Formats: sequence, structure tokens, C-alpha cells
Amino acid sequence: MSDYVHVAVAIILNKNREVLVSLRAKDVHQGGLWEFPGGKLEKNESVYDALKREIDEELNINILKAAPFKKIEFNYTEKKVLLDVWKIESFMGEPIGSEGQKIKWQSIDDLRIENFPAANRSIIHSLQLPDRYMITGSFTDLDDFIFKLENSLKKSISLVQLRCKKYSESEYIELANKAISICQQFGAKLLLNTSEEVFSGLPASGLHLTSQMLNSIQCRPISEELLLSVSCHTDEEIKKAMQLKADIILLSPVKETTSHPGVKGIGWNQFKYLSENIEVPVYALGGMSAEDLTDAKNNGAQGVAAITGFWEG
Repeated sequence: MSDYVHVAVAIILNKNREVLVSLRAKDVHQGGLWEFPGGKLEKNESVYDALKREIDEELNINILKAAPFKKIEFNYTEKKVLLDVWKIESFMGEPIGSEGQKIKWQSIDDLRIENFPAANRSIIHSLQLPDRYMITGSFTDLDDFIFKLENSLKKSISLVQLRCKKYSESEYIELANKAISICQQFGAKLLLNTSEEVFSGLPASGLHLTSQMLNSIQCRPISEELLLSVSCHTDEEIKKAMQLKADIILLSPVKETTSHPGVKGIGWNQFKYLSENIEVPVYALGGMSAEDLTDAKNNGAQGVAAITGFWEG
């Protein structure tokens, strides 16, 4: 890791779902972009000590409690960086731009990737994405589909994947248009589990790739302004997803599922092993429900993804 510039990064939140950001000077690397405050580690300095020192110098506040959030390795053309990101749980003082930099509290929902250095992309996704990811399940007709989708969204589901494998392309498009309209009403993000061609004609929040689709393409199929979700089962598939700059990974199966009886789950230890070096949010899939959220987060997951646990729940 010696060839990386090791940087301690602070995620400082207030009670209004706002995060503190500062503006980089125009004459430095990635100048003119907003960033999460922090700075380089000094020789033999721990990450926590560097975080406290940098935040005191930059913002004139004293960190009282902080916890690791995620690590990100990123290669710019001119340098490699390792971002050691911590979430600040409590601090003392009122933040000011002590070094003359502009600072502001920014709504998490209003953070825009294009306004930040590229290495910050997965931090923004992790902050904006919920801990529950619902995949649509069975329904009898359009009215039943609408009822189940709206019922789930009323229960605070805000990230949905539209999965309808048995439907024709035209039927899927009809469902997708209805789901897009409903999700927009509830402020939820909708990902489409469909082909690139179908997706390109619909104003959804993102595209989901099955592992079969993942292995059939060589470059990211959608704009980086949209969300790319990918199903992975192995380390090789995870590496391929990262090459495509995936924004979300569904790692499965964690437990045995009713849809694949007899297929043994990888378990939490293997889940943690496979996901610990993934920069982007990872959801545990396979036999999951809201009751598994604590175990999932304790093993490095953003949260859990489920069909039955959320669609029928």
C-alpha cells in the first residue's frame, strides 16, 4: 500500500440528513470540486489520529467519537489514493473553514457525483442508498402488482428492482412504465432487470445485470450518472463487476432459499471475506429479511436484498 497516498476522510452528519462538504482550491489536484473533509496521514500516524488532527485544522472542531465507514482504493492518472473513510458520530464545536475554504451542509439526497472527485463516487452511493433493497415477486395481474408495489413503498422501501422473467418485452415495458410512475410518487429508486435495449427507452434510476448478463459484456452499459446493480456469486464475478464500475453488488446466496432448495448458502463468514475489499455498497441476498439487517451490517454489507421478505412482507 506504500505507493498509495493514504488519506483520512470524515463523514460529518447533522440531524437534518445533511453532510458537511468543503470546496477544494482550484490550484490543487481535483481543484474546484467539492469533497468530504480530511487529509493525508503523516508518518507513523494512525488513521484516527490523522482524522482528529486534520478536522481540527480544517474545521476547528474536536472529534469525540468516530467509526470506520469504508476504504476505497482509487487510481487517478497522476496518483493512487487510499481513502480511509470514517463516520463522525459526535464532535464538539461549530465547523468553520479554518483554512479559508468554503464549506456547507449539503443534503445527502442532493449530492451529485459529477461535483466530487471520482474517488468519492462510492461514498456518495453508500450515503444515498438505503439498507433494504426489494426485488419484485409474484403477482396475479396489474392491479395486484400496483397494490403490492405501493404497499411496499408505504413501508419505507425506497430501492426496487423490477424483475419479471416470465413476461414478454412489451408486458415488461408496460409494467416498468407503471412502476416508474409509482416509484417517482414515493421518491424511490427503480432499477430494471432487463436488456440494455429495453432499458434505454425507459426513464428508470438504473439497470440491474444478472450474472449471465455480466459475463456477456465488456464495458459499462449505462451512464455513470445512473445506478448499475450487478448480481455476483464468486470473486471472479465481483472483479468483473468492479471493472464495469458497478454501483451496487448483490452477493448471494447467503442462506439457502426456497427458490433454490438444496443450494447451500455461503454464510456470513464467506460473505464478509468476499465483500471486505469491495469499494461499492454490497447487499446480502438469499434467504434475507429485515431481521438479518444487523448480521448483514456487522459483516460489511450496506444492507439486505430480498423478494419475499419485502414484497410480501
